[in-house]
Amino acid sequence: MSAQKLSEGELAAALKGLPGWSVTQGKLHRAFEFKDFSAAFAFMTRVALAAESMNHHPDWSNSWNRVTIELVTHSAGGLTANDTGLAKRISEIFSS
Repeated sequence: MSAQKLSEGELAAALKGLPGWSVTQGKLHRAFEFKDFSAAFAFMTRVALAAESMNHHPDWSNSWNRVTIELVTHSAGGLTANDTGLAKRISEIFSS
């Protein structure tokens, strides 16, 4: 069964629990900054393992100490609980 796109109200409620995340061009978006490249890459590695375990993968980029992440469920044509769930897990990884 495919994931269902969140309603505007569901998305607004989810965003309240995701500090630092915003919706940009229909995607959940957040930029993370680290002390150096090694720390940024270590974060990406931890996120990659979490994303793989959830079978939901981010669109992301890395430039030295900065990692930019965008989440969207392409098959649903928008944001789903998969995206907000992964965003929450990413935030937990960043905070740990």
